[in-house]
Amino acid sequence: MAESLSLGVDWSSGSWFAVAFERTGFAHAGVYDEIGELWHRYEEVADSVFVDIPIGLIEEGEEGRECDTLARRVLGPRSRSVFTPPVREATRRHSYKAAKRVNERKSGRSLSKQTFNISESIAEVDDLLRNVPEAREAFVESHPEVCFRALAGEPLQHSKRKAGGYAERMRTLATFDADAPAVVQSAAEAAGDAEVAIDDVLDATVLAYAARASPEERYTLPPDPPTDAKGLPMQIAYRASSPLVE
Repeated sequence: MAESLSLGVDWSSGSWFAVAFERTGFAHAGVYDEIGELWHRYEEVADSVFVDIPIGLIEEGEEGRECDTLARRVLGPRSRSVFTPPVREATRRHSYKAAKRVNERKSGRSLSKQTFNISESIAEVDDLLRNVPEAREAFVESHPEVCFRALAGEPLQHSKRKAGGYAERMRTLATFDADAPAVVQSAAEAAGDAEVAIDDVLDATVLAYAARASPEERYTLPPDPPTDAKGLPMQIAYRASSPLVE
């Protein structure tokens, strides 16, 4: 019987980049065109899949998700890395103009081009989890910046796309696990010729570390997450020795 794996998954340049850990450490990494393809690869062995994509969507109304509000609060200088996802119907629109119109009508909020650009990936995960109960049990929404914040013990100061931000995050990972620099290098090499940015490699790696958390180390924002109209939890999970919020 194959050993179960913990995965960190990040959406990067039109594909899904996954870093997999087994019980003893880094196992492998890979790039997948569709989330369904990734699930088909891991459905028999995935114990926990931490993915940097909103799970649990608002149908309508001005009130946003509490998990996003709390994430911004704990991130401090990096709060802008948390965006407000579109309402569910807007993620199914294929033009920015149509998606923006739906989001404004249903929530009273506008929709940025940046957020629209990942709407298709949000809908992709939403469809998978609504249609495949086994995937719903394995997939958990997380956020790399929240995971780095939890491991660092304090808010990070620099953007992940700056040299200082890369060094800050590598230092956080290396302090947590001395093998982390080698893990990041192996994960980056596994991406091969795929267009996976180095900051996305870092993101998927920290998500994989978080996905390995024991039940005692796994926390969520908020601590008691609500569910959306489809029964999906609206939460951001992370790994820590103590909760970021009570």
